[in-house]
Amino acid sequence: MNSLIYDSPFGLLRIITNENKLVSVKLVDAKNENDVMSSHDVVALETVNQLQQYFNKKRTEFDLPISYGNASPFQVAVWESLQRIPYGETVSYSELASMAGSEKAFRAAGNANRNNPIAIIIPCHRCIAKNGNLHGYFYGLEKKKYLLDLEK
Repeated sequence: MNSLIYDSPFGLLRIITNENKLVSVKLVDAKNENDVMSSHDVVALETVNQLQQYFNKKRTEFDLPISYGNASPFQVAVWESLQRIPYGETVSYSELASMAGSEKAFRAAGNANRNNPIAIIIPCHRCIAKNGNLHGYFYGLEKKKYLLDLEK
C-alpha cells in the first residue's frame, strides 16, 4: 500500500492506493511517517491531479480505478450509485437506496454512505435528508456544505 497527503482546500487528504487502485481518500489532522509515496504511483498522482481539477471547478466527474476491498455487495451498489449522482445535484437517502436496488433500505444506504472509504470521489456529500436539509456527514455538516457550495 502507498499513502500520501494532499493538502487540499478541503483539508489534508490521505490518499491510499494498492495494486494500481484507489483504496481510500480520508480527511486527516496531520501527516504521519507512513505517508510516503513512490514517485511511480500513477494512481495516487492521478488522484491528486483529478482532485485539484475538482477543487478548481475544472472537473465534474472522476475517472479512477477503485478497489472496494471487503465491502458487501449492497455497500458497493450504494457507492456506485453515489457516483451516478450528477455534479451539483443531490438525492435523499431513500432515493439512494432505490438507486442501489433496495427501496426500503434507506437506513442501510445511509450507513454505507457513512462508511464510504473514498471521500469526495465517491460523492457521499450529495446525499441529503428527504426534506432537503443537510444531514449526516462523516466530516461534519460544515464540510458537506463546503463541497455542495463548491459544486453550485
